[in-house]
Amino acid sequence: MSTVDIAHYIAGQAVAGTSGRTQAVTNPATGAVTGQVHLANAAEVAKAVAAAHAAFPAWADTSPLRRARIMFKFLELLNQHKDTLAHMITAEHGKVFTDAQGEVTRGIEIVEFATGIPQLLKGDYTEQVSTGIDNWTMRQPLGVVAGITPFNFPVMVPMWMFPVAIATGNTFVLKPSPLDPSPSLFIADLFKQAGLPDGVFNVVQGDKEAVDALLVHPDVKAISFVGSTPIANYIYETGAHHGKRVQALGGAKNHMVVMPDADIDQAVDALIGAAYGSAGERCMAISVAVLVGDVGEKIMPKLIERTKALKVLDGENLAAEMGPIVTEAARSRIKGYIDAGVAEGAKLLVDGRQFDGKAAGAGCDHGFWLGGTLFDQVTTDMKIYKEEIFGPVLSCVRVPDFAKAVQIINDHEFGNGVSCFTRDGNVAREFARRIQVGMVGINVPIPVPMAWHGFGGWKRSLFGDMHAYGEEGVRFYTKQKSVMQRWPESIGKGAEFVMPTSK
Repeated sequence: MSTVDIAHYIAGQAVAGTSGRTQAVTNPATGAVTGQVHLANAAEVAKAVAAAHAAFPAWADTSPLRRARIMFKFLELLNQHKDTLAHMITAEHGKVFTDAQGEVTRGIEIVEFATGIPQLLKGDYTEQVSTGIDNWTMRQPLGVVAGITPFNFPVMVPMWMFPVAIATGNTFVLKPSPLDPSPSLFIADLFKQAGLPDGVFNVVQGDKEAVDALLVHPDVKAISFVGSTPIANYIYETGAHHGKRVQALGGAKNHMVVMPDADIDQAVDALIGAAYGSAGERCMAISVAVLVGDVGEKIMPKLIERTKALKVLDGENLAAEMGPIVTEAARSRIKGYIDAGVAEGAKLLVDGRQFDGKAAGAGCDHGFWLGGTLFDQVTTDMKIYKEEIFGPVLSCVRVPDFAKAVQIINDHEFGNGVSCFTRDGNVAREFARRIQVGMVGINVPIPVPMAWHGFGGWKRSLFGDMHAYGEEGVRFYTKQKSVMQRWPESIGKGAEFVMPTSK
């Protein structure tokens, strides 16, 4: 089977890699190598940054309305080609096609938000703040900004970043995951068709060498990152050390509390979809079910039945509910967590390690397959509870009451997303107020905020002050300037030696 070369996009052109380093790109459903992605060195990163730096002055001077018109054209092209992007995601990531379609749609919603940039950039104005003096604020772009994005959402997560960054007048360098790099180049081509000037959007493929080059480059003014907590911490500290604005979203251990009064069938539906959708490779996946009181006895038989019945198939099969794991290395890591759960005494009710890839469809014998895994009687000192597994493993923890449920969630080092299923309005209100987590769902299992609200966790799930996209994104990618103005006719005579005050 022939493979394709996947390289960079710099200054409006596809650019071949020159570092001599490549990495295989595989189809997770079959295990077949479909491409070789070139891994950039510091010199190649510098070329992309130089192109963005050269394009910045003219782009920053372009009116917000003209920028918005290009975004509208880009939006139109995205809608025309959204299924093409979804198929590219499935081919390199493995998630089921319908889930990939949902990912593209959520990314498109950020572009829709960014088309409103003329309104979003409006400043404040105060006439006569003091005698003869007016004061106003404006928001201006930073310059060259960069995004470092993960494998699990190769379209949506970059779109958390570059539409807002570019609409606000910045130029952008994207460093996508080398596991599924092709969508980034397709997006770059759509931007070109939409009329975006060369150099405003650039793509460098790569690994840690490319990341480090972006972190230390003096012309890169801000870094946005989504990935694991150890890397987010490293990105934040290194970027800040080099004087950059940094927004680094890290790992998660998302809990879903099921209260005794919850609708059991709705809770089961929510847990199955949120734990096993996208093979659990989501930063907002539910990986812990917190079962309060006697609800565990009601819910567990249904969870076992539904987990065993999961339709684990090639993602291109429209009947699929779950696809393969992204790589063999990731599958081995997840299996290691299942082994650890058994060794530590958790009760393994459904063992995904037993899944046979032949059942996933023709040609899937060598794919990276794993079935849904369900643990009960998990305790908070176990590795499978404390650490992010990033796979189709659901751990069930039994607690006696609501207070204990809140306590164990608040005690966890991660605070990305959380959910509570209940019919009790007071419980829902208290949960939303007291929980120390950035995104909260009440009877919503995966509470990913809409495009105009912004995404971000708390504690060790976010390094930096501002969340992604929405108005938070506008603030992150711009700097505020305050202007005070007075004209000669209103200026009194003589020097002033005291702090000016309103008079």
